[in-house]
Amino acid sequence: MFAKRFLLKKLHQGGGGEKGGGAAGDVAQLDAQIALHYGVPYAASVMAFDPVQRLLAVGTLDGRIKIFGGDNIEGILISPKSMPYKYLQFIQNQGLLIAVSNENEIQVWNLEFRQLFHSSQWDTNITAFSVIEGTFLMYLGDENGLLSVLKYDLYDGKLQKMPYNVSIHSLAEAAGVPLLDTQPIVGILPQPNTLGTRVLIAYEKGFLVLWDVSEDHAIAVRGYGDLHMKGQVTGAQTHASEDQIDNVDENEEEREICSLCWASRGGSTVAVGYITGDILLWDMTAVSSRQGKQTDVSSNVVKLQLASGSRRLPVIVLHWSAGSAKDTTKGGKLFVYGGDDMGSEEVLTVLSLESSNGLESVRCASRVDLKLDGSFADMILIPDTGVPDKIRTSALFILTNPGQLNFYDGGALFSARKSEEEYAQPEAQKFPVVVPTIDPSITVTDMYSLTGREHPSISLKKFCARQIVAPPISGNMKWPLTGGVPSEMSLKEDHAVERIYVAGYQDGSVRIWDATFPILMPMFVLDAKVPDVILDGANASVSSLAFCSLNMTFAVGTTSGLVRMYKLQENSGDSSFHFVSGSKQEVHAVHHGRGFHCNIAFMASNSPVRSLRFTSSGEALAVGYQNGQVAMFDASQLSVMFSVDCTSGTNSPVVSVSNYSIGASAAKAGPPQKEIATSAKFPTDVVLSLSKDARLTVVDSTSGLIINSLLLDEKQSSALLMYVIIDGASDEEQAQLPEDKLPCQSQTGKEEHVLDQKQVHGAETNKKNASLHPQSGGSDSLLLVCFEDVVLLFSLASMIQGSNKHLHKTKLTKKCCWSAIFKNKDDKACGLILFYQTGIIELRSLPSLDILAESSLMELLRWSYKTGMGKTMSSSNGQIALVNGSEFAIISLIDSENDFRIPESLPCLHDKVLAAAAEAAMSISIDQKGKQNPAAGVIGGIIKGLKGKADENANLRKSFNSQTPSELLESIFLKGPYVEPSLAYPDDPIEELSIDDIEIDDEVPLSPPPASSSASHMNKKATEDERAKLFEGSSDADKPRMRSTQEILTKYKFGGDATAAAAHAKDKLMQRQEKLERISQRTAELQDGAENFASLAQELAKTM
Repeated sequence: MFAKRFLLKKLHQGGGGEKGGGAAGDVAQLDAQIALHYGVPYAASVMAFDPVQRLLAVGTLDGRIKIFGGDNIEGILISPKSMPYKYLQFIQNQGLLIAVSNENEIQVWNLEFRQLFHSSQWDTNITAFSVIEGTFLMYLGDENGLLSVLKYDLYDGKLQKMPYNVSIHSLAEAAGVPLLDTQPIVGILPQPNTLGTRVLIAYEKGFLVLWDVSEDHAIAVRGYGDLHMKGQVTGAQTHASEDQIDNVDENEEEREICSLCWASRGGSTVAVGYITGDILLWDMTAVSSRQGKQTDVSSNVVKLQLASGSRRLPVIVLHWSAGSAKDTTKGGKLFVYGGDDMGSEEVLTVLSLESSNGLESVRCASRVDLKLDGSFADMILIPDTGVPDKIRTSALFILTNPGQLNFYDGGALFSARKSEEEYAQPEAQKFPVVVPTIDPSITVTDMYSLTGREHPSISLKKFCARQIVAPPISGNMKWPLTGGVPSEMSLKEDHAVERIYVAGYQDGSVRIWDATFPILMPMFVLDAKVPDVILDGANASVSSLAFCSLNMTFAVGTTSGLVRMYKLQENSGDSSFHFVSGSKQEVHAVHHGRGFHCNIAFMASNSPVRSLRFTSSGEALAVGYQNGQVAMFDASQLSVMFSVDCTSGTNSPVVSVSNYSIGASAAKAGPPQKEIATSAKFPTDVVLSLSKDARLTVVDSTSGLIINSLLLDEKQSSALLMYVIIDGASDEEQAQLPEDKLPCQSQTGKEEHVLDQKQVHGAETNKKNASLHPQSGGSDSLLLVCFEDVVLLFSLASMIQGSNKHLHKTKLTKKCCWSAIFKNKDDKACGLILFYQTGIIELRSLPSLDILAESSLMELLRWSYKTGMGKTMSSSNGQIALVNGSEFAIISLIDSENDFRIPESLPCLHDKVLAAAAEAAMSISIDQKGKQNPAAGVIGGIIKGLKGKADENANLRKSFNSQTPSELLESIFLKGPYVEPSLAYPDDPIEELSIDDIEIDDEVPLSPPPASSSASHMNKKATEDERAKLFEGSSDADKPRMRSTQEILTKYKFGGDATAAAAHAKDKLMQRQEKLERISQRTAELQDGAENFASLAQELAKTM
């Protein structure tokens, strides 16, 4: 019962609540958490990048967001709803990620806390979205053609809808363009170098408007009446002639816009992709008149066509990258997905465009088609720096289905040279993964705890520290993802390796990671090959693993029947390798480098190895084979001790082997077990073998003689695993522990009643079993056997004597595919973990096997069960490692004493020191710009465009100079929605009004009678009193007495109450003091962080 109460206590401490509904509605939910997650999600669909923090975000179709950083730092964010994301953007350098779902829910994720901070449901369908760089503001376009503005309030943690908006009808009226119907906004592009005050709005049917939000007017209008083009850009088609120019009919129908991007660094040219497969390059510098007609239409647009067929694919994606930092106006690379003929191979096209003098001189210098590894999902260009004026593409990331991420070196893309026939094809590289699962294919895994083994773990830690390297990338490319901060605990030099994760692969190799903290660090790779030695089946797939922490020895079993052994003791130079096969032994002198290498290999059967288990001393190894044989290897004597058939000729696979020392357990055992230990009939140590057809065989571990062979259940043919629970105590005995050793009772309500009833039921069940089987009393060891649909519990002493009567039998309502034992801090088995083919993870008590809590992979990871998933699952005291396709995860089931639940052990996804340094550097550069030319740039342009008096403009200029660009933009959006004013245009006729046209309907008032002198004197005095009150004692009506802010507040806000005014002033002073303290604290943090990023600040200041 103590074991059960231990688990219940952990469940309640973790906050496990009841699960409502279903047949098991009274089953509590496990407080399971995702400790770590690696790999690209299977349903990945959209990407975003933070150029300052150097983080890559990948959104999925099932409501997950994956974050990739540097130094093996990755994180997974899971939305409460399983829904696809259609837009994903960072608020740069703020640790905030904005995600828009297909259901038009706008989510704000905080990366520092890995939590969803805010979500807001939009009323209409969102068809375009863009975050304004450097601000907390964002543009949003909907299906009704309305442009709205949102702001994320950093202090309130909520999204606010700004008053400013522009409807399509108001915008069309301002641009002088007639519209017949409402069109959705399909694209929003803030113009570069305008701080978000100018935005290009693209409507579905081809209407393009460059809109200035500060002046509320259209800078340029394109799309209607502009289809009479100069010609077609040459060289874009696969087999295009260098001098081919095709004229385009000016009566072409309206095109539906599918994609767009800026095609110049300064935002003077925009590339627009259409549903017809055409790409038009529009010049957005010319100013449009009210009628939307330009003086020279032919110079505003040129056509880019990738294929000559009549039926072409829509241009789905367009991205632009400037080719050179020195010659930014002479062209660049246009990345295109789509535009080819129907039925052509799916590729991503890279066009190198050159221009010497405007759009008229644009030519395509080269075309490269990048083949895709799967169907296209998304692409993103990774800049090499966060400085806007010096951005160059350092990498191209291409996301394809299902969940495949490849990348190209940006330098290789831009430096590709033309060979004799065609341009050299750049090579795609696989996205580096921490835990490979597909290439090479993972076959078997395990996790081992090294707690209490200080000396071996220290040696492992020292070796691990030398193995931390950058991701393997070919060429001279510098890995662009460097974001995130490792946990302080994992960076401590004195930390010991307490847990390792081991994976075997199809190519015969074995990889080992340090899994002490929730960030896996690669330690070493055990190669399958032995230098200068040829072994049959050396490269066969790994099928089983075993580890002995006592002497730090690894055993690796393969499908060829070969068993390799590695001593984790670093050595270099010459050493000997021993190959043992039956009675033969070969010795080879090998020379190898530093690291861990295979020193012994055994071969007793050609059948695949299914199970491995070291003895308690670590000198012998028990091996179970696919053909039902069991062998024992002696590593110290370099011999095969025995090999025996344990299936009585059925050749049923051995699914599990275990070693049991009768003599070591006799001192604490009950009478039946002491009788076995003292009997000459039974050996001291035995090997237990469980075959798939439910046959248990007891073998003498020294001689190989079969002591007993029992069929546990004739109806079962799907055994999974067996566990030897040494010295397992009954519930009745453990219930008599002192009160101070019992866990506190924190259950309340219905959950407390349900769990207490289960405890009573479990105690009664075990009392009944004890009365039926008296030989199981005391502290006998138990044998737990798991099948697909039943779990059996036996007395180990009775099993050795030849009895197959079970103590407890529990039928499972679902098919089980994997199981593990959960142990407490004293290394005593207290729980059973079952994993079903439905994806349910269940925790049961021992030995009563009552259900304590459950969870599901779909709720935790959005994973569905796949056949064979149980083969790559492993567990270590409540931590379960799982593999699903290219994804790898470790989940923590219970809030027990492990480092995976300590917040300080988690790596941080947002680097606050880097953020502060970058912000300080940006402020310095902006200040320097302001000193050089205070009214320059966008702010100067805004002031220049304002209409009014000279002194009014001067006051506005002062206020603008005191505001940051973000504050300036926010002040613009605080005004109401834009409505086209009814102003007279110069071309409109003005009606003249004569004096004769004025009609007066009112009667002429009569003059009042003259007042008396006394009355006049009294009226004059009253007027003077009123003037004194009105102007607060000032004699000059034009210049009333100036009053302080506090006087005005006292009189009007507080009704003359000086006490209330004083309290208000005191509150303001306190708030001011708090702000000053926060500023001082932030200044100190900036000073500390700026020391490490001084070089970055200087570089930014020079380039801005």
